[in-house]
Amino acid sequence: MSQPILPGAAVPVATMGVPRIGPRRELKSALESYWAGRTGPADLLATARTLRAASWRRQQALGITHIPSNDFSLYDHVLDTSVMVGAVPALYGWTCGPVPLETCFAMARGSQGRSGCGCAPAAGDGLPAQEMTKWFDTNYHFMVPEFEPGQRFRLASTKPVDEFLEAKALGILTRPVLVGPVTYLLLGKSKDADLEPLSLLDGLLPVYAEVLRRLEAAGADWVQMDEPCLALDLDDGARQALRRAYAALSAAAPGLKLLVAGYFGPLGDNLETALALPVAGLHLDLVRGGADLERALERLPDGLALSLGVIDGRNVWRADLPAILDRIGPVAERLGPGRVLLAPSCSLLHVPVDSEGETGLDDELRGWLAFAVQKMAELATLGRALTEGRGAVADVLDAAARTVASRRASPRIHDAAVAARLAAVTPEMARRLPYAERRPLQAARLGLPRFPTTTIGSFPQTDAVRKARAAHIKGTLSDPDYLSFLRHETEAAIRWQEEVDIDVLVHGEFERNDMVQYFGEQLAGYAFTRNGWVQSYGSRCVRPPIIFGDVSRPAPMTVDWAGYAQSLTDRPVKGMLTGPVTMLQWSFVRDDLPRAAVCRQIALALRDEVVDLERAGIRAVQIDEPAIREGLPLRRADWAAYLDWAVECFRLSASGVRPETQIHTHMCYSEFNDIIEAIGAMDADVISIETSRSKMELLDAFTGYRYPNEIGPGVYDIHSPRVPGVDEMVALLVKARERLKPDQIWVNPDCGLKTRRWEEVKPALVAMVAAAKALRAMP
Repeated sequence: MSQPILPGAAVPVATMGVPRIGPRRELKSALESYWAGRTGPADLLATARTLRAASWRRQQALGITHIPSNDFSLYDHVLDTSVMVGAVPALYGWTCGPVPLETCFAMARGSQGRSGCGCAPAAGDGLPAQEMTKWFDTNYHFMVPEFEPGQRFRLASTKPVDEFLEAKALGILTRPVLVGPVTYLLLGKSKDADLEPLSLLDGLLPVYAEVLRRLEAAGADWVQMDEPCLALDLDDGARQALRRAYAALSAAAPGLKLLVAGYFGPLGDNLETALALPVAGLHLDLVRGGADLERALERLPDGLALSLGVIDGRNVWRADLPAILDRIGPVAERLGPGRVLLAPSCSLLHVPVDSEGETGLDDELRGWLAFAVQKMAELATLGRALTEGRGAVADVLDAAARTVASRRASPRIHDAAVAARLAAVTPEMARRLPYAERRPLQAARLGLPRFPTTTIGSFPQTDAVRKARAAHIKGTLSDPDYLSFLRHETEAAIRWQEEVDIDVLVHGEFERNDMVQYFGEQLAGYAFTRNGWVQSYGSRCVRPPIIFGDVSRPAPMTVDWAGYAQSLTDRPVKGMLTGPVTMLQWSFVRDDLPRAAVCRQIALALRDEVVDLERAGIRAVQIDEPAIREGLPLRRADWAAYLDWAVECFRLSASGVRPETQIHTHMCYSEFNDIIEAIGAMDADVISIETSRSKMELLDAFTGYRYPNEIGPGVYDIHSPRVPGVDEMVALLVKARERLKPDQIWVNPDCGLKTRRWEEVKPALVAMVAAAKALRAMP
């Protein structure tokens, strides 16, 4: 294709959504300063406006023509939707008018103080946060909408309109983004088991319709309606809800062009429903759902435009632009002007901002990478090639082809020793003595009381810890001085845990930067960025490692720190590792091998570490797998294959030790019912889980399954600054005891304590120990 496919007709190029944290995490700094009381709401909102304006202008300069608005959020876009439609549970005290900023943050983080809108008193001090879980199969967390009997929806925020007008005032016409009403309802929950969220659709649609009318009046032409539920197994009721919703919304604002966006996978059996919706455009994720394209073209209604998601919005590798043009060129020629849009597979929220600043990477590796800015440029190149011909961008296309070829051929990618070890894996390597036989051996070795207490692993990363790490990285703090500092912090943590009478201790992980990065930095086949930050939730950002080649462990990673901590106490200290599935899921993974093969490589590397920890005298090893549920494919038909290799990889990492060594694992923010048999098959001796926000509801999966091993149901929510009291924890443990046998129950927080302050952690853990002792005293 050397000639233009659509000469003179510029192909619209969109981004679907972009990172909102800022190139240097400016949003994180502004949020945390505001929450700490150092700055006020005006400062926070000013930073938000600055970030939005910079993002819009950056996209415009890169050649993006469908620039999104309302993709920015101070915390979470699903929470923003709940606020927009007035789905604020009564306990937060809001009854009318715009929802205050503090109420939004109380819903997101909980609150020690009072919240309300001024027209009704708040429900009292100590408001809990709403439930949080993973956004489909990504590592982004969203706030789960909560619906109440008699739920009434009303327009309580005009954020989508306000931000459209904000961009318009800068001379930029944007494409507002809304979470679609059907996806929004399907993501929600109610404490009333009889309340079916989709039954609320008729009450919700008028609010959406009002927002669309206001956007139309403000001058919008396109609106993007995100319906990633189209990638799920939907029943006839959900499909009918989609048809009803878009019939009503298209009629509400007939001057708007609605683009329904499905992503994160193929639409499959939902494709026919999507194609029949009375909208102007349909977005297809052609990275994960490429098979949809031919079927869509066969059934495409006259006039419906296709948004082709051809650039991977969830990974960081440069695209093979000539190959993409070979694929989409015939589609553009067939459909003609006005019926093709180019886009990433999904929002670029899931990748870092810009790879150009990654000067710590060698030129070859950096050249393989494309972050959000580079992906926008790739999209613009594709658009120019379609409208002007390949000759107009020949240099860029040639460079892209060379980059892809060099990565495939690079000797850095493949390690013959890793391949040989992987080929030698046997089923016996993933088996241990049955749990019933292991348990008495572990009980004799550990000597723990009933309802033993422990924590999930990390303790607060204080300003002093972060400053010391930064100084060490810069070279202003010597290796011996840094080691001395870390030893002091570790010993202080051990002594404090002994003082408050925690039963199984942790060393605190003060030497660790991140639960994945720390290990990846010590494994072959991984690379790391300096500024490759991605939002996980709110102000929480992570720098996912990049798995570019075969993975192995050159040397022990945690043995020295675990051994040092254990030398300080007679109580057992847990070794702390991140499991193979989480190491995979929370990384940007190479795309030239099946994910299962990469995960097995990681599992073998971790197996070596677990064995070395045991040899060093560590009696319990925790292998965290918080991501195992989020890795579950969106379609049920694909579950069995994934769970087979995910469980095998965990067991492969854990099964090299003797039966008297206790293996723990941790999972958070998971719906366990769907995978409870796989969790049982993992055969960890102890699993700790998040249960406080759900008020022990998540234990129902374990009781219905009759989970035989031990469980630590989290008794307080560490993602909130709120410190619960002893009585509250006791009440949760009593609920746990109604569901589990007393000798199954451990007592622990929901998750690691890295992000909390000691002023919050210490009273909470003291209360936790008191709650455990109160339970021991009960008959």
